[in-house]
Amino acid sequence: MTVDEIAAPTPVHYENPEIPRDEVRPGQVVDLRFGHGPLPATNKKIFYFDIDNCLYPRSTRIHDLMQEKIHTYFKKLLDLDDKCAHELHMNYYKKYGLALEGLVRNHDVDALAYNSAVDDAIELKGVLHYNEELRNMLLDMKQHFDYFWLVTNAYRNHALRVISFLGLGDIFDGLTFCDYSQNPIICKPMPQYFLSFLKTTHVDVDNASVMAHQWFVDDSEINVKAAAKIGFGHVVHYVEDPATYARLQKEPEYRGENRIILIDNILDLGQLVSKVA
Repeated sequence: MTVDEIAAPTPVHYENPEIPRDEVRPGQVVDLRFGHGPLPATNKKIFYFDIDNCLYPRSTRIHDLMQEKIHTYFKKLLDLDDKCAHELHMNYYKKYGLALEGLVRNHDVDALAYNSAVDDAIELKGVLHYNEELRNMLLDMKQHFDYFWLVTNAYRNHALRVISFLGLGDIFDGLTFCDYSQNPIICKPMPQYFLSFLKTTHVDVDNASVMAHQWFVDDSEINVKAAAKIGFGHVVHYVEDPATYARLQKEPEYRGENRIILIDNILDLGQLVSKVA
């Protein structure tokens, strides 16, 4: 396929209704110039970013708030006690990478109704704040790349809300989200998810020299290990917990020349990229 044959992408513009217009700061209006793709060029150097617990720290407790809502959803929907709801939730997460996928596959749950009750119901305004330091670091980093692309297991609405509150909405070029309207749902760490967004961004996964220039960052161990298997040249694992960090340092995937790179602060990305990119 030539560049001329690539379909034109539809840009995404999002104005966060939770931020008063007279309080909007740079980056809080989201403008993804290539929307959900495709990119108009092939085999460019791209940095792929996870969003949740990656562009903001786990200490914001958004993960905890989400887990509480998921737990409540499991209990009410399936009429389970706390213990059974927790066990099933964890079982589906480990098996599918996304608890929702287990609900859809095994209980015919309406995924978009789930999204409204869980992701969209999370109060982000009180816990996510404008992050000028992160914004400036990403702007500096972008000089080393052709594109920045978001890849998330969340649905579209949640992704746009998060980057808006953080003030990052004008830095990224596009977004691949988990399409809850699909059945089955395709999400990280499934190889199909990675292959899909690489296809959308026109990166030849079978070309080792092209893949050597691609970067990926995520907070999930199963996701970074999946990215490494796919063949990303630079895989970064953001780990805040010291005990987990220490454990992973000893694993074979995190040692050697083509190791997964560990960081314990997302702001370390800038220095890492300046040394390697």
